[in-house]
Amino acid sequence: MDTASRALTIFAGRTADRNARGMAGAAKVGAALARRLGLEPVRIGEPEAPFDGDWRAQLAAALPSLKLLSARYDRLLRAEPGAPLLTVMGRCASALATLPVVARYRPDAAIVWFDAHGDCNTPATTKSGYLGGLVLTGASGRWSANAPGVDATGLGADLDLANVILVGARDLDPSERALIDAGALTLVPAGDRLAERLRTAIAGREVYVHLDCDVLNPGIVPTEYAVDGGLSLDELSAAAQVLADSGAIGLEIAEFEDGWSGAQAALKGADAPCAPDALLDALAPLMGALQRL
Repeated sequence: MDTASRALTIFAGRTADRNARGMAGAAKVGAALARRLGLEPVRIGEPEAPFDGDWRAQLAAALPSLKLLSARYDRLLRAEPGAPLLTVMGRCASALATLPVVARYRPDAAIVWFDAHGDCNTPATTKSGYLGGLVLTGASGRWSANAPGVDATGLGADLDLANVILVGARDLDPSERALIDAGALTLVPAGDRLAERLRTAIAGREVYVHLDCDVLNPGIVPTEYAVDGGLSLDELSAAAQVLADSGAIGLEIAEFEDGWSGAQAALKGADAPCAPDALLDALAPLMGALQRL
């Protein structure tokens, strides 16, 4: 792709942030990508102070910035539907703005969602009330059992949940497991032959990729959550090659924190380096495919 068609977006705003490390981490990953790829990123939103609140309060606070992100995706895909998308965001909840637009313009694409969690609870089933756990159902209009397909977020409900492939999800609530067992979406668990199983699930479709960094084994990169049984960087790299071969149309990276915290800090040291270089090296096959579009 030529320079004019490259689209690197850094979403710097707050979306259900409970600390400031995700917003700072997005800026760090975005800057590293800009250097690697020779791109001038477009920055949307500004960091704001984190606050506690349920999904309603968090969505209301984030909505103005998320609408700007949604509008950017709409402009890019309207002007050049085949142009690749590359986005960095602090929290996975920001994908409430991106997924409906991708689905509107590329309705047959598989949404490959790397995450330790299912992110497909609803307001009725969530135990935590955390907005990040409601992303996939929100983008697909499933927040209300009585009114399926209704846009309850203000950002669109165009995603077909049947096109979603969860990769590496292992911290799943009963309602999320029920959706998977019912075939509402597909799960590719971590483990042996991950790349091969992912290729089978994609089944020849083009792909839009979301990477929540907590899909990786704890301690590889700094994340808010650390869930054992994740992917290694080698497994991520093998998966990235499958995604590159499948006709990737975009990649968004979320949940890279700018510093170690909690148990990770105790293990590695709070001042241990946390550059995103190893992560981006693992994603190189996928980013290379996007550059060639």
